Amino acid sequence: MRTLIALAGWLAASFSCLAADTVAGRWEGRVQVPGFPLQVVIDLDHDPAGAWIGSVIIPELNIKGVQLTDIDVHDAEVSLAIKGALADPQAGPAKFHARLDAANSMAGDFTQAGNSATFSLRRTGPAQVDLPLRSSAVAGEFAGKWVGEYELMGYLRHVTLTLTNHEGAAASAEFVIVGKKVNNLPVDLVTQDGSFLRIESHEIGINFEGRFRKDSGDISGTYEQGPFELPLVLHRETGK
Repeated sequence: MRTLIALAGWLAASFSCLAADTVAGRWEGRVQVPGFPLQVVIDLDHDPAGAWIGSVIIPELNIKGVQLTDIDVHDAEVSLAIKGALADPQAGPAKFHARLDAANSMAGDFTQAGNSATFSLRRTGPAQVDLPLRSSAVAGEFAGKWVGEYELMGYLRHVTLTLTNHEGAAASAEFVIVGKKVNNLPVDLVTQDGSFLRIESHEIGINFEGRFRKDSGDISGTYEQGPFELPLVLHRETGK
């Protein structure tokens, strides 16, 4: 009897280690949302300290390289959450909960805003985790206050973007959208690469990417919110 108990314990420990090793990699598949199936790519790996890291791609929702959090692997059970994007004020972040069915497959439930849909994934190769980007300072032509507007679902929204540099540190951004109410978006990424600027609010799932045009002095780009991609031109606000 003691031998059987010891053997059972050894098998459980071995499967736990096997599951942890097997989960690392790139997983591809589909979430079966009725009438709107979603292609999903999940990358899972370990950082140098051995902790889990991951990112997710959902093309139909304009999600690319968004960080995964609360990654937990226990025996054959795997759970993780999407950082910021798709989060609901009441239900919290969108989550995946799966069970490893075999060495290269997992299946389970995807939950978001109180809704649930099944998904299945297969491991297709080594992980390609998109690591978090770091904010940068911005050139002088970007610094300052910008205003613009866009229309979504029949309503006009007014946008104010204020970019501020800080000595020895990255720039910060105040991103305010006024429609039926005032929304001061929490910005966690400000990057500039040449004439291109990108602002990301992972918590809300809203991004803006634009290009500074020397001929007009404007920033012409795209406002991204979930599946919506809308043109947005920002004009520098001038004093009256």
